[in-house]
Amino acid sequence: MDAAIGQSASMSLRRIAFAVIAVAAVAGVIVAEQKRPLRQRRRKTIPRTLRNAVMGASCAAIIAVAEEPLTQKIAAANLKNTAGFARKLPAPLRIIGGVLAMDYGFYLWHVATHTIPFLWRFHRVHHLDADMDASTAVRFHAADMLVSLPWRLVQVRLSGVSPKSLKLWRHFFNASILFHHSNLRLPAGWDKRLSAVFTTPEMHGIHHSSVKQQRDSNWTSGFSFWDRLHGTFRSDIAPQDIVIGVDDAAALADEALEASLTAPFKPMPSPTRTM
Repeated sequence: MDAAIGQSASMSLRRIAFAVIAVAAVAGVIVAEQKRPLRQRRRKTIPRTLRNAVMGASCAAIIAVAEEPLTQKIAAANLKNTAGFARKLPAPLRIIGGVLAMDYGFYLWHVATHTIPFLWRFHRVHHLDADMDASTAVRFHAADMLVSLPWRLVQVRLSGVSPKSLKLWRHFFNASILFHHSNLRLPAGWDKRLSAVFTTPEMHGIHHSSVKQQRDSNWTSGFSFWDRLHGTFRSDIAPQDIVIGVDDAAALADEALEASLTAPFKPMPSPTRTM
């Protein structure tokens, strides 16, 4: 009994410590991007941050209720049945192999959300943000979480991640999207150096360009070498030359919260330009 109580207390302390670190990291990024902005803002910060936070909260609820329990169940089955890519690797490589497989699977899904019209209906809501900062990292339509769920289940199964690897990937993924969506100007040369391995603010800023030719690049959400592998990496556009957002006939009207929530269920607007 005493051992069980001690173990429970230890787990609670670890969770509290992780929560404190996570909050500190988020706060640090928010402060840093205020002090070292990469791009000039086009919208008032507080209204759009609140709007993005509301959308992020609805997504987090769906992930907690549906995605996490189902994916953890599949990950446990992977471990038990030695199923999936990572389970076939030597033991020392299974954790990193599982994380890499999950990251690559998300790259493929991200490409699909831009190329399949039905999926773009929902993902477009994320790109409607006319500014891009840490709050954009959570600006997704709640239905997008449900639409992506079948692929996420397949992704977990094929990757062969264990419950531990899945949690590690989730932490890495969340930290990465917070970082590369931030409006943070890194010290000279560091964005380019980091982009050799990770997705960075300048790199992902090109992906959020309103120009489709620019947007159809830099799809990685974690490790940048998937873009390099598939020839979709770009670093040739300066942050000040990028207009963030979506360039279509309804973009401005669909930016607000209520309009963003109904946008995927309305006729798709025509792009005002394709290049």
